[in-house]
Amino acid sequence: MELAAQGILFDMDGILVSSLGSVERSWAKWGDMRGVDGAKAIATAHGKRAIDTIRMLRPDLNDREELDLIEQIEIDDKDDIQVLPGIPELLRSLPKGSWTICTSATKRLAKVRLEHSGLLVPEQFISADMVEHGKPHPEPYLRGAALLGFDAARCVVFEDAPAGCEAGKAAGCTVIATLFSHTDEQLACADYRVHTLEHVRVTGTAGALTIRFEPV
Repeated sequence: MELAAQGILFDMDGILVSSLGSVERSWAKWGDMRGVDGAKAIATAHGKRAIDTIRMLRPDLNDREELDLIEQIEIDDKDDIQVLPGIPELLRSLPKGSWTICTSATKRLAKVRLEHSGLLVPEQFISADMVEHGKPHPEPYLRGAALLGFDAARCVVFEDAPAGCEAGKAAGCTVIATLFSHTDEQLACADYRVHTLEHVRVTGTAGALTIRFEPV
């Protein structure tokens, strides 16, 4: 499969790095502290901003105080964060100004995870605390496209969570989902699905990219 695009918008967790263990342990710990079933907390948190998860699960609590708490729990739990296959090579191949990250993590947490992984960190990216509405709302990806100076409809989103796929589609982007954390059926809203980004190839210049991949 071959797609033409102006820019690329990456989710972070589950796309660039694997922080699944940290996310699940952290939300299970928070759930235990706040009387929320750990499995429910984990399922709710995937692909969403922490503050939105808190508001859904414990609307009676001070969301800002709880956000600070879960952010610190996640920052402290980073030992098994790993770069996903093919990502360093893919990022090195991308022209400057052709890509950014749109993550549901806070800026502080995202920087910790990216720096811990050793990955190149964009000068600017979209984090949870930069938007009024988190995924599945389209705002994160609309902001990401605007940051690059491109039309969202000409951008490709790489995602691994249903909420992120919905956000990308709602923004008008083409969405390619990986099967890292969810099933093919759960990611039905994506335009295409791939096992990993290991064999994705990108050529061209910022504003005129060609993306090649093998869909599932």
